[in-house]
Amino acid sequence: MKAVMDLFEWIGSGVQMSLKTIGFFPNLPRQWKQLVEQCLFMGYATVPLVAILSVFIGAVLALQIGYSIMDFGAKQYIGPIVGLSMVRELSPVMTAVMVTGRVGSAVTAELASMRVYQEVDALKTMNIPPERFLVMPRLAAILLVMPILLMVSVVTGWMGGQIVCQFVPWLAITPDTYYNSLKAMMTLDDVTDGLIKAELFGIGILLISSHLGLRTSGGPREIGAAVTRAVVVCIIFILIFDYFITNILI
Repeated sequence: MKAVMDLFEWIGSGVQMSLKTIGFFPNLPRQWKQLVEQCLFMGYATVPLVAILSVFIGAVLALQIGYSIMDFGAKQYIGPIVGLSMVRELSPVMTAVMVTGRVGSAVTAELASMRVYQEVDALKTMNIPPERFLVMPRLAAILLVMPILLMVSVVTGWMGGQIVCQFVPWLAITPDTYYNSLKAMMTLDDVTDGLIKAELFGIGILLISSHLGLRTSGGPREIGAAVTRAVVVCIIFILIFDYFITNILI
């Protein structure tokens, strides 16, 4: 019973932190330097990782699909299947997982360190809400960065599939055929669904990571434990939430 109560208390405090953070958004123009700094931090090192991962996901997906449908004479559908799979499902989820490992863990580590070494208490003493100074610029940054990361993932995934289709002998699909069939079956709604997923994942990752970081207590050893919890909780959140939002968007 205590575990259930602790869970509800954790969720309640997280909701309170989220609402406070959203309420401070009118102050964002005064913290534009922090916003730019966080955008560079979240995007600069994450873009190459997302691109490399997506190229090989698209390549493997095209290879597996081509092998599965080759006997049915439906090779021309590899492009649309890879394209729709990347933009609607794989790119949002895999980008969110990469952001969890690269950004979420860093946010939790930084905020947990500030909490353990009483820097957060110092902010409160100076009447500076941690939600405004620490969480809000990061939340705004993730809202700006996630669509860019998603588009990088989608485009590089398509390219990975096209390279496989072009150079694997038993597929031998030209780039024109690949992209024309992809374009014929792709709609704006598909891209919009992927963007919605990516944004919601990014918001959840940032809020969960910040909440766990600001709730850290104890010594330096707790910082590592908080980072581990943040990564695990964020990945579970992504996978569970993905089902429900997919069900709504379909």
